[in-house]
Amino acid sequence: MSNQIYLMALDAGTGSVRAVIFDLEGNQIAAAQREWTHLSDPDIPGSMEFNLPHNWQLACDCIHQSLQKAQITADQIAAISTCSMREGIVLYDENKTPIWACGNVDARAVEEVKELKELYHHTFEEKLYAVSGQTLALSAVPRLLWLAHHRSDIYRQTKAISMISDWLAFMLSGELAVEPSNAGTTGMLDLKTRQWSPELLDMAGLNAEILTPVKETGSILGSVLQEVAELTGLKAGTPVVVGGGDVQLGCIGLGITEPSQAAVIGGTFWQQVVNLPEPITDPDMNVRINPHVIPPLVQAESISFFTGLTMRWFRDAFCEEEKRLAERLGTDAYALLEQMAERIPVGANDVIPIFSDAMHFKSWYHAAPSFINLSIDPEKCNKAVLFRALEENAAIVSSCNLDQVQQF
Repeated sequence: MSNQIYLMALDAGTGSVRAVIFDLEGNQIAAAQREWTHLSDPDIPGSMEFNLPHNWQLACDCIHQSLQKAQITADQIAAISTCSMREGIVLYDENKTPIWACGNVDARAVEEVKELKELYHHTFEEKLYAVSGQTLALSAVPRLLWLAHHRSDIYRQTKAISMISDWLAFMLSGELAVEPSNAGTTGMLDLKTRQWSPELLDMAGLNAEILTPVKETGSILGSVLQEVAELTGLKAGTPVVVGGGDVQLGCIGLGITEPSQAAVIGGTFWQQVVNLPEPITDPDMNVRINPHVIPPLVQAESISFFTGLTMRWFRDAFCEEEKRLAERLGTDAYALLEQMAERIPVGANDVIPIFSDAMHFKSWYHAAPSFINLSIDPEKCNKAVLFRALEENAAIVSSCNLDQVQQF
């Protein structure tokens, strides 16, 4: 084993960060994961700030732990790459010091979205979608405008922008660039050219000089810094390879590399994606279009909102007994819950969860989370039934979203 070579991936999801080591055939050798939460300012409704120093430390811990679990030496890691939740952005000052970041569903910019929707006789969002495949719902444009309005100190300092996956690669190597599959979710990247579209920022009255150089997935960004090697156990000089968005790289892992292939990707959110041979957009703006990591492919995408996070909430709120049992058995609490849910009949005794709905990208609304049709009969309504209902909801919404993509 001492002569073998391995690859490492660093993945920053909405709910956790992990480092995973693979052999050159793609087999997972070891992994280390740390759950994290994101900061919410009580004075800023909808805020979801990303704690840069703390989360970097968690990432370093995962790298160190994965190397220990794999029982390999640092020089056996041939290269490291990064991926992350999409939509989350990181801002940097003139010295390339990260100064502010937010997570993927940061929703502070409600008023700015309204303002942008009214631009150019209510056509700005249509223009943005036609160029980038994104609406204002998850894009970076209203968040930047919010900073200009409410945190002008941060906005004035900002000289560069990246995605969270790019930030991880920057922290490893000291080199800053973005790549299309993740940067495309900002609403500021041209689907056809796979380069920034500065005119979209100009139209919104934002500073287009913050746009960072674009590099394609798989290209060499730089190498692991000495100070990072000391923090993580990696070898200084290990190549750092440009990564991408978690969904698009997940599709690569599944072999979704040709036009018309489709996948359902599960995580904190669930994504339903279909490969398209070239950039096109939906006249009704119901479907999101993202750059794939394989040019010129793009992906039509619908999203099931917070699907995985509702299951994590259910586990943590109601399943301490299962968590303790799983720890004693050396397994996972989710695995126990799934075994319990398997014994429940299809339909979950008519219990219906309301946590996510089919995606309509132009006007995307969610009801208050709830369960309906609950019963006080413990045989018909219990933890297994509720967990089964959550799983069925995930499947139903995924089916609805795929139907929507197919109709488009």
